[in-house]
Amino acid sequence: MQITLTNAGKRFNREWIFRHFNQTFIAGNTYAITGSNGSGKSTLLQVIAGAIMQSEGKVTFHHYSATEGNHNPIEINEESYKGIVIAAPYIELIEEMTAVEFLDFHSTFKNLSKPVAEILKEVGLEKAAAKQIRYFSSGMKQRLKLAQAFFSDASVLLLDEPTTNLDTEGIELYRQLINNYSSKKLVIVSSNDKQEYDFCNEIISIEKYK
Repeated sequence: MQITLTNAGKRFNREWIFRHFNQTFIAGNTYAITGSNGSGKSTLLQVIAGAIMQSEGKVTFHHYSATEGNHNPIEINEESYKGIVIAAPYIELIEEMTAVEFLDFHSTFKNLSKPVAEILKEVGLEKAAAKQIRYFSSGMKQRLKLAQAFFSDASVLLLDEPTTNLDTEGIELYRQLINNYSSKKLVIVSSNDKQEYDFCNEIISIEKYK
């Protein structure tokens, strides 16, 4: 899948967060969106995800046909969301569920690439599998967010400040997940922390689009 933003911009009330953003994000590549706190990185990532609508311009998805070897550009629609997954600090977990229940529920929207028990073991949460998420530490919650993102059968992986609340061991886990499970995906990281995006092929500064 490719995602193309053409002359895209987003504003809240009269304030433009970014404008005239033109970029094609290509499958198999890795991108970082950088900028200072409050510069609009997360807003841009949400526009790319289709979570919020742009105020101007277009966001187009190019879905490739495995049989025909071509692509069909379309505006964002319901089918597009099936190929996108995002992990971000502002996305809430369902805290009344256990970790197993949450991933089982998530699997009704997006297929998982591994059994739930294996996923929880990969992210170091196997001992907390039956615990309600409300009793998780902030670091455990972030591990679960990364789990649902990396192990979803989706071609686009969007990561907003992915090591938020993670300790040294958790940051190393993030690096392992990137190395082991992202090579065939389109990966976009929103961050101002270089250790979260230093593997990326292309760096995009949001400051250029003010």
